[in-house]
Amino acid sequence: MASSLTCVGVVWAFLSFLCAAASCVGFFMPYWLLGSQLEKSVSFGTFRRCSYPVRDESRQTTVMVEQCGRYASFQAIPSAEWRICTVVTGLGCGLLLLVALTALMGCCVSELISRTVGRVAGGIQFLGGLLIGSGCALYPLGWDSEEVRQTCGNLSNQFELGTCEIGWAYYCTGGGAAAAMLVCTWLACFSGKKQKQYPY
Repeated sequence: MASSLTCVGVVWAFLSFLCAAASCVGFFMPYWLLGSQLEKSVSFGTFRRCSYPVRDESRQTTVMVEQCGRYASFQAIPSAEWRICTVVTGLGCGLLLLVALTALMGCCVSELISRTVGRVAGGIQFLGGLLIGSGCALYPLGWDSEEVRQTCGNLSNQFELGTCEIGWAYYCTGGGAAAAMLVCTWLACFSGKKQKQYPY
């Protein structure tokens, strides 16, 4: 099977896939912010949540439903910052995944990735990582929303967690993006083989 990648390019392809997978899994999982409400564990992502309060009319009390799910609509996401974060991070994850899958195809298809294509792919990875990093930076701006305040002991504010803590999915998303920006972008410059010149 012919490859259009150099040895460095093969390492780049697999690292790109790992970084994209880490960012995408972290983005999808609702464990960016961890707290508790009514003595039940509650967690938030950018567009998903685990455990939410529901009014039980028969007993006239509020009970926690211990299920994970996404918000019913885009507008139902607790804050404008989290809505922007969802779009920006999702776009960044999409770019990282696109480059990673193209790089993996380069392992099997000859003349798919040249030096120029590798450098362009590295630029796209840098942009994807930058978008995800921007999303991660925007996320704490939504900590002053009512839903988060209820979960964090009514002490949370922008960039103040209150009784909550940052979850593993936030680190996973940001770590994947940082590795893509710092390592994969650099490796991409050396990933493609020099194209053969055909005398015509």
